[in-house]
Amino acid sequence: MGALLDSLAAPFDGDAAQRAALDALLQDGLPHARVEAWKYTPLRALERRSFAAAGSATVTVDAELLAAIPAPRIVFVNGRFDPTLSALAGLPAGASLRPLSQLLAAADAHAAGLLQHRYQRRDEPFARLNEVLAREGAVLRIGDGVQVAMPLQLVFVGAPAGDDQAWHLRQCIALGEGAGATVVEHHLGGGEHAHLGNAITHVEVAAGARLRHVRIQDEASRATLFARTDAVLATAADYRRIDLELGAALTRHELNVRLEGEGANLQADGVLLADGRRHVDTRLGIAHTARDTNCSLTWRGLAGQRGRAVFHGGISIAAGADGSEAALSNKNLLLSAEAEIDSQPVLEIHADEVKAAHGATVGQLDPTALFYLRSRGLPEADARRLLTAGFCREIVAGVGDTGLRAQLGAALDRALARVDA
Repeated sequence: MGALLDSLAAPFDGDAAQRAALDALLQDGLPHARVEAWKYTPLRALERRSFAAAGSATVTVDAELLAAIPAPRIVFVNGRFDPTLSALAGLPAGASLRPLSQLLAAADAHAAGLLQHRYQRRDEPFARLNEVLAREGAVLRIGDGVQVAMPLQLVFVGAPAGDDQAWHLRQCIALGEGAGATVVEHHLGGGEHAHLGNAITHVEVAAGARLRHVRIQDEASRATLFARTDAVLATAADYRRIDLELGAALTRHELNVRLEGEGANLQADGVLLADGRRHVDTRLGIAHTARDTNCSLTWRGLAGQRGRAVFHGGISIAAGADGSEAALSNKNLLLSAEAEIDSQPVLEIHADEVKAAHGATVGQLDPTALFYLRSRGLPEADARRLLTAGFCREIVAGVGDTGLRAQLGAALDRALARVDA
């Protein structure tokens, strides 16, 4: 057993069942590189590190960091709810956004149910840790037919706090039948730190509901972040999301979506940016289990300097899910000779009368396009930067909300400015 698991398990204060689950995890240890799901993201260096539990001491966050994030918003700093930075007024009737800790204190049955999810596979160690250690997070619930016009902001800030710290968060985004909302999830660095964040988000989109979900991950350059999103879509549910993986030293996001209702639709697009020595890992697990379901997945990856981007796009169409359509596109750019990109599109079909396609490419900037821009007087660095930005901006170009589209574009531009193209 390594120093990492020892340090993360130290603050455990759960019941006997959770103790047994934790002991089983400690016995199994972290997966090694021969485990297929972790083949491209080894944990040996992380396994030797130790983290203290995130403390209750007040951490100062520069107000400028949140200046561009409007209300309603809920803010967590180093894994703890911060009521002074949050602004929860203005939600319509039938919509609730509260910290998990408050709901647990009020004996809320739905909140308690969030912590009953069980994770037992040896290749999901951080979900198993979250199962026994998470006591905080954001819980958003929207009632049947409720339409929330303004984007709802979930903000998670890592800030300097002395020792390297770790926190475990459990989130829930639940939309009732026919409801509609836009959720913007921010993971931000409020200064240089080397903390570890571990978060699971449960997404429930009921029949006929419509959820727009944006996730901007721009943590501090030495941070470590493990995130998992488990979503379930009911009949005719429409779930559309964009993920921008722009920050942290080591980050891994697992997006698992089950299309369980007939006619459910998923559009999940994203950008992975690995600059410097950053390691970015994204794994998609999309399961079509009902008839006439649809998923469209468009992902762009960039790796510069000595960065490494890993993308696994898994789609399965179960027996009986006839009429389903699935499409995956993963295009990647290598911006330096030392960078690395690993792409694994996987398609499993067990049904008849389906349409499915996937494709992945890894290459460099088009020399013809580069020559064209240089022939028009642009310096090489500017030409490369322009082509790289255009490659990424395809992902955000279709966002209908002009303010949100501008916010996403600005986040991309800040991240691309760090890349020595």
